[in-house]
Amino acid sequence: MKTVKHVLRPERVRLVPEQFSWIDQALVQRHFIDRCDVRSAALYLFLVTVADAQGLSYYATSTIAERLHLSADEIGAARTRLMALDLIAYQAPLYQVLSLTDGQTVPRPPKVTPRPHQTSCAPVSLAQLLEMERRHARL
Repeated sequence: MKTVKHVLRPERVRLVPEQFSWIDQALVQRHFIDRCDVRSAALYLFLVTVADAQGLSYYATSTIAERLHLSADEIGAARTRLMALDLIAYQAPLYQVLSLTDGQTVPRPPKVTPRPHQTSCAPVSLAQLLEMERRHARL
């Protein structure tokens, strides 16, 4: 049976906001997100959200770390990962979220079997995801 798409909550249909903020579908379609860990995905989401129309923002590492509940070292590692994936450029204190429209693609990572505690379908917050990742890293 084919699923027919329909708006579930018409009163909440997304509109383009006055401020510029969006996430390019190429992040998923070209498998960039597959190469991000939770911290780098959180940083990317933050940077896309606060960037202007040119992709620029200049939040301090300490402010981003506080907002994402991460350490400065974790932000540094996430930033390094995003730069390696060519998703952002960084020259302190300036970040630039880079365009994904040039056809670049990264290969899919190998499939990983989820651990039993990761199979829940209940919604979780970004802070909860980061805490789960922290606990996993300590194991």
